[in-house]
Amino acid sequence: MRKFLIAGLVTLAAAVPALAEERCNVPQDQWRPEADLRADLEGKGWTISNIKTEDGCFEVYGKDQDGKKVEVFIDPASFEIVGSDE
Repeated sequence: MRKFLIAGLVTLAAAVPALAEERCNVPQDQWRPEADLRADLEGKGWTISNIKTEDGCFEVYGKDQDGKKVEVFIDPASFEIVGSDE
């Protein structure tokens, strides 16, 4: 039983660096403009306070259409939400 636990922990430890890699794997020349993302989100009723790039994604700070504070990672090609820091 102990061997299985150790093997599981080793496997988990090996997977952690993969989680730290870029969330979005889109070549820079395929990114849509940040201004388009801002217009898309504001059109959905979001209020955007800041957009930056991190982990190969756009990271958006602001409030969603319900006024809820958001900090989300968005794929720069599809504008799909791919993660959150919340």
